[in-house]
Amino acid sequence: MSQNGGRAGDSEARTWTVLELLRWTTEYFGSRGVETPRLDAEVLLAHALGLRRLDLYVEFERPVVPRERAGFRELVVRRVSERVPVSILVGEKEFWSQRFRVTTDVLTPRPDTETLVEGALARMPDATRAYRVLDVGTGCGAIALVLAKERPAARVTATDISPQALQIARFNAEELQVSQGVEFLAGSLFEPIGDMQFDLVVSNPPYLARRDSADLPAELEHEPELALFGGEDGYRVLEPLAAQVVERIRPGGWVLVEVDPSQAETVVGWFRSSGLEDTGTLRDLAGRERVVVACRPEAEKQAEKTRPEDASKERGGLDDVAP
Repeated sequence: MSQNGGRAGDSEARTWTVLELLRWTTEYFGSRGVETPRLDAEVLLAHALGLRRLDLYVEFERPVVPRERAGFRELVVRRVSERVPVSILVGEKEFWSQRFRVTTDVLTPRPDTETLVEGALARMPDATRAYRVLDVGTGCGAIALVLAKERPAARVTATDISPQALQIARFNAEELQVSQGVEFLAGSLFEPIGDMQFDLVVSNPPYLARRDSADLPAELEHEPELALFGGEDGYRVLEPLAAQVVERIRPGGWVLVEVDPSQAETVVGWFRSSGLEDTGTLRDLAGRERVVVACRPEAEKQAEKTRPEDASKERGGLDDVAP
């Protein structure tokens, strides 16, 4: 299976099996710097053959006919020469054991974001309770729809500034059969929700720093800049989100936000300054501080904090003149 045309005749004349194509493509991807060569080869070949990835293992000896091989070759070439992510080539990505449609209009869900989902579910322990959940910047809907799937009694609101992203999220909601429990709203940050409050606010906002773009993988060029970059320093969305979120959380409710590990300490500080408590971080599979969490104090605790230290001052200083 020649990529440069030098031995195309020999390549086309022979019969290739599934296993042979996987071995050849894995080696080719590895030599071209593809980070996960075997996985990418399997996903692309399964897509070209109309199979599930696991099906390849029981069809290793299956001959791959020229028509199928031509379609596979096109995917391989685009993966290497254009650095198109596998998820965009096949039009979907698995996240939390569910399949989501993805395109160049949305961010591809990453395994690191499952850390946020785990943390969110831990803060919604009662599967029968009608939690109010807000997902800010939902993209393809991965976070919001998984939470709706895992907590079917919850009422989930998902927002995004991109109409194209919301269209994809709605499609995914229909595919996962959770559209009845999810409301989609267009707008930036908390703009679309008015004065609504929630038991849980989650977000995977754009947090990459534009100044670091030259060092990022070429694959990111195929994903929307709006969903990737948080301004020159990465904080353009994180800072107002941290400042405004306290008013969007019910007393006793939680916020969980995905960040770059280098931003965790700063965002924790912003949450504390806004009046949130129990601030901390959750670590991803690589041990990095990936998610910042915080809680709004219960109403009783808030009242105690605002109570004057000297009750006499609240009464206008009567104790000063009392006999």
